[in-house]
Amino acid sequence: MIKFLFKGLIRDKSRSRLPIIVVAVGVMLTVFLHAYIVGFMGDTIETNARFSTGHVKVMTRSYSDNMQQIPNDLAITGISSLLNDLDREFPGFEWSPRIQFGGLVDAPDETGETKSQGPALGFGMDLLSGGSREPERLNLQKSLVRGKLPDSPGEILLSETFSRKLKVNLGERVTLISSTMFGGMAIHNFVIAGTLLFGQEGLDRGTIIADIEDVRMALDMKDATGEILGFFRDGFYNDDLALSEADRFNASYSSVSDEFAPIMKSLSRQGGMGTYVNLAKGWSTYISLIFIFAMSLVLWNAGLLGGLRRYGEVGIRLAMGEEKGHVYRSMIIESVMIGIIGSVFGTILGLSFAWLVQEYGINISGMMQGSAMLMPEVIRARITPPDFYIGFLPGIAATVIGTMLSGIGIYKRQTARLFKELEA
Repeated sequence: MIKFLFKGLIRDKSRSRLPIIVVAVGVMLTVFLHAYIVGFMGDTIETNARFSTGHVKVMTRSYSDNMQQIPNDLAITGISSLLNDLDREFPGFEWSPRIQFGGLVDAPDETGETKSQGPALGFGMDLLSGGSREPERLNLQKSLVRGKLPDSPGEILLSETFSRKLKVNLGERVTLISSTMFGGMAIHNFVIAGTLLFGQEGLDRGTIIADIEDVRMALDMKDATGEILGFFRDGFYNDDLALSEADRFNASYSSVSDEFAPIMKSLSRQGGMGTYVNLAKGWSTYISLIFIFAMSLVLWNAGLLGGLRRYGEVGIRLAMGEEKGHVYRSMIIESVMIGIIGSVFGTILGLSFAWLVQEYGINISGMMQGSAMLMPEVIRARITPPDFYIGFLPGIAATVIGTMLSGIGIYKRQTARLFKELEA
């Protein structure tokens, strides 16, 4: 019977083409929107993770309590052994020590006198070891406006806006005035290797980036770092796993009362990121469900109209002696076939469009000018396992329900009136 009905759908294009197209379009939109929402929410989280929070962050307990102040006097010491322990115990992460610091950048003139000065937020990270993914993680190469990335000690990067404010050019020397890890004054000279434009006002206003070994020398932080950021090797944040790994790390130091003992925090436990992570989880689900419900109504209506259009056909079949139950079941089976075929094509199309947006993205840098929020300039979709089956829910269920509702009228048909209806 199923084979017979399938051949009927294939041969009678007027009965199958339009319903399949409607189902395919609805499923395509459902799959694409879900991938887009997950990608957009995830990109904002990843941007903050790369620049500030990591997927998890290791620091001292005292540093954690005053994290917003960037207290390098409470930094982690002896990090060589700690990094070895982290690599061994938590191989699912890539570990990157960083030093955040504030200070005053002084630009001298030809005579060595101060030409201009400005406050700066600095990042010390691994730029020169050769095996680090930090330049790639922060997209430094593509953010270059002038010059090059540092390739030798003593070179730094300045934000383009900051360099123009200081009126300095590539190759010129600037002096960082800050405080050491022990509270003393730090004065260190750097040479400008290049300038960057992040597209974020908060970063472009006054950012300097240097190799972490140079920063350690400038701030007297030998074998020390303010933070150790951990990133999942697959590149995407997993809140449940991050919380689990952080709890496992902290449990090993639970008996230590030293304020300088290390502590690990997941991204969702740092500042206001927890609220955003919860919003991302909730809104991606709510928006997807709302759209699925809307598409279900559309497909339900399509199934209902499809059944009503076949009113005459049903009458003929009943007049020829076919049982009402058999007609009803055959229509439901046909709607299941249409739902499956349309859902398969719609899922393929939705995944194809989602892949294009995932690979090439949608550039919104023009909308981000003047923004102080850390948001991606290029929005990308993200294909996840639910995208392979989420469209089948509205595609099959709604179509079948619509056909079932329209088919109820079959049982109300009176055989005595069939010929009169057919004559009309």
